[in-house]
Amino acid sequence: MVRYFLLLLVVVLVNVEVCLQSSCGGEQEADSTEGTAGCGCDKLRRTDSGAVDSKEERPSSEPAVKYTAAANEKISQMVFIPGGEFFMGTDDPGIPQDGEAPQRPVFIGSFYMDVLEVTNQQFQSFIKATGYVTEAEKFGDSFVFEGILSESVKSQITQAVAAAPWWLPVKGANWNHPEGQNSNITDRLDHPVVHVSWADAVAFCSWANKRLPTEAEWEYACRGGLRDRLYPWGNKLNPKGQHYANLWQGDFPLHNSGEDGYIQTSPVMSFPANSFGLHDMVGNVWEWTSDWWTVHHTTDHQHNPTGPPSGKDKVKKGGSYMCHKIIQISSVCCDHLHILERLIQFRHLPQAWLLTELQSEDLDLCRDTVQTCFAAIISSLLLTKGENPAWSFFLSYCYRYRCAARSQNTPDSSASNLGFRCVSQEKQ
Repeated sequence: MVRYFLLLLVVVLVNVEVCLQSSCGGEQEADSTEGTAGCGCDKLRRTDSGAVDSKEERPSSEPAVKYTAAANEKISQMVFIPGGEFFMGTDDPGIPQDGEAPQRPVFIGSFYMDVLEVTNQQFQSFIKATGYVTEAEKFGDSFVFEGILSESVKSQITQAVAAAPWWLPVKGANWNHPEGQNSNITDRLDHPVVHVSWADAVAFCSWANKRLPTEAEWEYACRGGLRDRLYPWGNKLNPKGQHYANLWQGDFPLHNSGEDGYIQTSPVMSFPANSFGLHDMVGNVWEWTSDWWTVHHTTDHQHNPTGPPSGKDKVKKGGSYMCHKIIQISSVCCDHLHILERLIQFRHLPQAWLLTELQSEDLDLCRDTVQTCFAAIISSLLLTKGENPAWSFFLSYCYRYRCAARSQNTPDSSASNLGFRCVSQEKQ
């Protein structure tokens, strides 16, 4: 038990970002996700890695308006989403810094939504018909989770995202070569397309006579008519032991056990649909929306809200196969801060020393498990600089596979877990 947790602890010491609910309010919007626990995909800004040659002409984030579909070409099956009232957001946010709160009344008019996330095959048809060049192709690279890269590819990379070192800028990675130049999508045509920027998604939807959903439309569709539920199917993550979404199982970012059958993206109809008939509304890949990012929301009743008029980041919803909630801690109180201080100071010491140090302590801390106590210690040291009150909080990597959850990226961002689906006012 102790040996197992030590591995997790060392990773957490280096990478964890913890959210304390009582301290999450009042943050300025520009830094709204600073300190937010996550898989790091909201940190994927091209200037972070230095992977882009500043001398190169940067692609515009504006959609290319010249791409239009052949008349009424059927790109994917759509389902009718009947309009109505719903409560957007939540008053019990899993990650308060993300602006999930407050819960607010919203009316959404009827629309049609793609049953599936846009697939590689569908995006390939778009490319062949238009000659469109994605932003990742123009930049010459895109961000890829290191856990799906070969050792030969990783050996050629010398940079990473500082806040999330498991994200690597891979030369030649794009929609057609998801893990770099020597990879392809031949056996993944029914998987969601990835490495698409917001502008790429807009261009595809425009070509198909569609558009990206607003955040409100997306969340309304995700909930499938259910009220006050975490997931598209209810409140239990795995009802009767069944997996309803492609998520991470295991120790993030070290090992995905693949208990749901997949360790990266999955075919788009691998999991049950919600009551509206929509697949993969959470998990598999993040999905772009049309809204600019904000963490400030009115509680006034709104009618088809479209988000702020401008911003620097776009909202994405649904989480991905990398999302994983480690542990929820309630009212814990532990005292052995000196262990964590020494682990941080000497975290490169052999595991044998760490085991000896831990075994020399009374492991019956508080009333919970060893994992819970050390998670509390981590939070205590990082958030209160040594003080040790009793709290209720989450220690989590990307607990964002909920309908109310949200995250953001710059419009030119692309990654191996970021895709989209389209909507329309009329069935296409």
